[in-house]
Amino acid sequence: MDTRTDPTTRLRRQCRHLAPATVLAGVLTVTGCSGGSPSTLDPAGAGAGRIAGLWWVLFWISMAVFVEVMALLVWALVFRRRRDARVRHGQPLRFVTIAGAGVPLVILVTVYALGLRDLAALGDGPGPRAPTIEVTGHKWWWEVRAEGVDGATANELHIPVGEKVRIRLRTADVLHSFWVPQLMPKTDLIAGEVRETWLHAERAGNYRGQCAEYCGTQHAHMAFLVVAEPRRDFDAWLTRLGSPATPPQTDPQRRGQQAFVQGTCAGCHAVRGTEANGRIGPDLSDVGSRWSIGAGAVPNDPGHLGGWIANPQNVKPGNYMPPQPVDAERLPDLIAYLRSLK
Repeated sequence: MDTRTDPTTRLRRQCRHLAPATVLAGVLTVTGCSGGSPSTLDPAGAGAGRIAGLWWVLFWISMAVFVEVMALLVWALVFRRRRDARVRHGQPLRFVTIAGAGVPLVILVTVYALGLRDLAALGDGPGPRAPTIEVTGHKWWWEVRAEGVDGATANELHIPVGEKVRIRLRTADVLHSFWVPQLMPKTDLIAGEVRETWLHAERAGNYRGQCAEYCGTQHAHMAFLVVAEPRRDFDAWLTRLGSPATPPQTDPQRRGQQAFVQGTCAGCHAVRGTEANGRIGPDLSDVGSRWSIGAGAVPNDPGHLGGWIANPQNVKPGNYMPPQPVDAERLPDLIAYLRSLK
């Protein structure tokens, strides 16, 4: 058979060329260097820094063990047939004792000690005067409130840079998990319990979070955003959170407010300072400035907002919001009003 046309030979040649690229892509993905998604290995806070440090310790230990095993394998393959490569009596036993028992024992004790150190550091929460943000998981969005503030938002929370912020977690239905990879490890939300964690950001920025426990068909679209900002901006956010929503400034916005309050929207949603005080869905008092629609399902722009109002099941199937009977001539006014709420 001509090996140049043999399928097996061709496949082996292709794999030989692809192997280095595949390994490189895998390493880049594991280490969080491939871009696109937030990575625990790109920490921006003290909590995630602990996790990243422990991960790298385990990675380099694993690499050292791998290299050792490969070296021993090569040694065995090369020297096993050499009759003059005899060892003295008792030497193999000492080698097995050291390499098979002593070295693993040192590694396990070291990793265990480092793990206990990091667990103690992660358990060292903020002091009693630290800001407290209350987060409730719903299917499939996050309700956000600040302790001492009579107001709510959804899928976005703010924290001051350089300070530990207490996060108090509840679930309104099933098991969820609160996770901000660049700031802190995940914390499960258990029905009937109030769980606590904390967030700390070393630099200003936007950090994406995600529900990390499968909670239903739209689990993947249950994202949120953590905005780390200077303390004065955080205080301003708290003030806005407890203030009435921006009143309409134009005729389309005023007509849109009327359509919102008098229609079906007000039965589920609230807008502070208006007659709309629904509690089933997210508070929409600042919906115009939110980073997304549907907890990360689509961008927050007029087109997607209109599509969401008309039939949210096309955007996020299975969510609790039914299609809204809004007349085509009133829909632009409603969009204008909601976009003005910032």
